[in-house]
Amino acid sequence: MRLQLIGGGRMGEALLAGLLAGGWATPGELAVVEQSANRRAELASRFGGVEVTDRPLRAIDAVLAVKPNDALVAAGELSQTGVGRVLSIAAGVTIAALEAELGNGARVVRAMPNTPALVGAGAAAIAAGSHASAEDVEWATGVLEAVGIVEVCDEPMLDAVTGLSGSGPAYVFWLAEALIEAGQEVGLPAEMADALVRQTLLGAARLLTESGQSPAQLRDAVTSPGGTTAKGIETLEAHQAGAAVRAAVRAATQRSQELGNP
Repeated sequence: MRLQLIGGGRMGEALLAGLLAGGWATPGELAVVEQSANRRAELASRFGGVEVTDRPLRAIDAVLAVKPNDALVAAGELSQTGVGRVLSIAAGVTIAALEAELGNGARVVRAMPNTPALVGAGAAAIAAGSHASAEDVEWATGVLEAVGIVEVCDEPMLDAVTGLSGSGPAYVFWLAEALIEAGQEVGLPAEMADALVRQTLLGAARLLTESGQSPAQLRDAVTSPGGTTAKGIETLEAHQAGAAVRAAVRAATQRSQELGNP
């Protein structure tokens, strides 16, 4: 057995699917620990060959994928199993708190992933605990790369990561809502506006990741002087849209700091 996932919720399931699809492990090398009997049945049906249980296994590396409020209790239960290495994706739960619960010099790596991991397009940052080695960071990176990209940072930066990429998908969804509403206001049917916005965001994201150009270069390429896009950008700047986005990231970062230091 190579890894046990503590928590079979959406993120736990996403990681499980990614690890299997990417060949990181075979079904027989993975286990999921889940308290809900109904959820255990769903996971067992969906992932044949993966062990699904309600109790942590002994001396097996673990990913802590439970809700933040349950993380320390789960870490305490893991401490009784002789676990040596833990990757935590519980938002706001500090490395120090996890290490205190796990005890015995457990090697902890803390991560801040985001929800696009559910479709294999996540963005995560990880930070090493006081006992974690470069090998442990490499291990954690490999696990999370099954569902997206990974950046390595110091733990204090994870609050900023939370404010930017952790909360970032919600900002994009908010923008999508606003664009769909705007399309309807200028005369488009709701379904057409919805379809056009979804594809526009998908296409823009692909251009941004695949073109090799900066966001500013891509924006300039579609902004003809005196044209329609130029007028739209001018209006966004007049309404201080950029300042609002920066304020949102700062506010979310500050809230992450507050939650991590109650």
